[in-house]
Amino acid sequence: MSKISQLAKIRVVIGSKNPVKVQAAQHALNQLLPNTEIECLGCHAPSGVAEQPMTADETLKGAINRVEHCQSAPDTSEADLFIAIEGGVDNFSYGPATFAYIVISDKQQRLVGRSAILPLPPVVYKALSDGEELGDVMDRLFNTDNIKQKGGAIGLLTQGVATRESIYTQALILTMAPLLNEELYQR
Repeated sequence: MSKISQLAKIRVVIGSKNPVKVQAAQHALNQLLPNTEIECLGCHAPSGVAEQPMTADETLKGAINRVEHCQSAPDTSEADLFIAIEGGVDNFSYGPATFAYIVISDKQQRLVGRSAILPLPPVVYKALSDGEELGDVMDRLFNTDNIKQKGGAIGLLTQGVATRESIYTQALILTMAPLLNEELYQR
């Protein structure tokens, strides 16, 4: 049994105040640790990268920076877990896509995961390459308002079957595997 699943209560700091990211962390942890009281707190944590990361490396760096900020901030440094979710885009050999990197730290180790990717229409990628942010482009194309704090591009392009929160929740669950199976990952 993992150490984290033995705790009666855990405090988790998420490196963002975006409600989608905080709720995804809460939902993932509630599923993984059903007998644990989980307190998830959103924290403003600068990514240190562009508002719209345009490469996988930049996206990962943003997530790492957010976790490190939370770990070093006096008001959040005593948490049991630190989580960052950084959404980004890249133009892969098979075309442009959006995804998120997940970074989770429990002070002793840093875990990295990545969400599924969502292929992007060329018109969207061009707008991003011209300096716009994904949420703003999607709001304009679909006549929505602040979609990045709702279903996101994922929700719009999948007609609501998947959402930012559902994809982030899944990615968080997968990224937690080493904490849930410490004995296997330490071999």
